[in-house]
Amino acid sequence: MSRPIRIAVDAMGGDNAPEAIIAGALLAACDEIEPILVGRLGIDPRGLAHVVADQVIDMHEKPSKAVRTKPRSSLVVSHRLVADGKADAVVSAGNTGAMLAVGMVVLRRLPGVRRPAIGVVMPSRRGPYVLIDGGANADARPRHLLQFAHMGATFAEEILELKHPTVRLLSIGEEAEKGNELSIAAHKLLAASGLNFTGNAESRLLLEHPADVVVCDGFTGNIAVKTVEGTASSMFMALRDEVEQSAVSKLGGLLLRPALRAVREKFNPDTYGGAYLLGLRGLAVTAHGNSSPAAIANAIRLAARGVEHRVVQRIAERMPSRVVASARPSNSTE
Repeated sequence: MSRPIRIAVDAMGGDNAPEAIIAGALLAACDEIEPILVGRLGIDPRGLAHVVADQVIDMHEKPSKAVRTKPRSSLVVSHRLVADGKADAVVSAGNTGAMLAVGMVVLRRLPGVRRPAIGVVMPSRRGPYVLIDGGANADARPRHLLQFAHMGATFAEEILELKHPTVRLLSIGEEAEKGNELSIAAHKLLAASGLNFTGNAESRLLLEHPADVVVCDGFTGNIAVKTVEGTASSMFMALRDEVEQSAVSKLGGLLLRPALRAVREKFNPDTYGGAYLLGLRGLAVTAHGNSSPAAIANAIRLAARGVEHRVVQRIAERMPSRVVASARPSNSTE
């Protein structure tokens, strides 16, 4: 682009707002990226662009009500900047449900997309992959999962730069006939989709890179994401506790420190900082509520990368018309 990529940043979203959000925006700001802070700061924006929004949607507010009653909130105003062409993408560490609701109302869905989905970059022993849906849709139909798979494949191609990405369906067994009604029906659709679908994947493979794209409903996906993050965190804390037990173990820990640091970085959720909310007409990135400044900076960079690679446009172009048509409501249980 001939100008910096402008990222509207919800400065009031998250547990550590606005201090951590401003600090993260400062880390991300450069010749190529221009963060625009949105909110009622109360502190110096330190030279960053600032748009005032005098309402805040709290983490525990009911999303639908908050969107209706707080049109001047930092979350809504951030999205409106994107909808009005004054920003290229939005980043928020605030209420994810509210972000989805605002996105549906302000940015709106891409034509034919029935359900936006959260695409999460997952760490693994053999490199990152995409899990979709990471929590936008607690309930979904098989044909929604088919759309998620196409959006996830585009994400993997554009952001992870993977050619002809493999796709697998998260289930309780690798056999096509294993799982609940949702997974069995979704398996049939994915097998006939034209995607590089290689079957089901069990959750035990989530840290081993089960595929380039792993598809599931949002309820299952959110549990999977938090389980992986919690497992990695707990393992490193347990290892640290063991290292402190004796002089010998401390010496061993010292010798292993470079390798352990590399492994920890590989599984660090702050590496990407956020997840795309895919299927909308504008680019939105949702970050963890307890994001550090480094995580916010990486979320802003992730948003800028999505703008640079035209992720929204690519999804709109590559979503096959037959997939769009198949997701329309019908009397079928699928």
